[in-house]
Amino acid sequence: MRKGGTWIQRWRVPFGFLSAALFVLLARPRPLTLVVGAAISLVGLALRAWAAGHIHKNDRLATSGPYAYTRNPLYLGSFLLGLGFTVAAYRWELALLFAILFFGIYFPVMRVESATLEGLFGDSFRQYAQQVPLFLPRLSPFRGQSANKNDFDAGLYLRYREYRAGLGLLIAWGLLAFKMVYWK
Repeated sequence: MRKGGTWIQRWRVPFGFLSAALFVLLARPRPLTLVVGAAISLVGLALRAWAAGHIHKNDRLATSGPYAYTRNPLYLGSFLLGLGFTVAAYRWELALLFAILFFGIYFPVMRVESATLEGLFGDSFRQYAQQVPLFLPRLSPFRGQSANKNDFDAGLYLRYREYRAGLGLLIAWGLLAFKMVYWK
């Protein structure tokens, strides 16, 4: 991995938990913002689950499932989870903080990971990267030479413990709902 991105990669998850605690503390959720935020977050959670069942980390270039539309569906799913949480929190200051944190942490990580994948998969990755956007999805699936047709593998979903994202979402929503009802 290239120097400079590795510390961000190591600290992004703990920093995310710290940020979530800050968001809960400063949140002012309302019933409507909880519902709208939950809908956005559920889309992100589903995208992360779909992506987890298609990735063989550093073993095979993932180009099936959501990877046919974006090179970083796990991060796009995380973005949607965070966006939903931010909407539910109902504070514009937190929206600004979320945008700064997400783009300041994840875009450098995506660049480092792209360099790593290029080193592992060479021309296959370069062809894929030329046709599939880094973050925002394309409308039609990638069908290049390096495209694979893997079906969703629930074993991969479990191996990468992606179910923890769903548990985290339930806990976060429980805290926001508790704060809305009892901590005004």
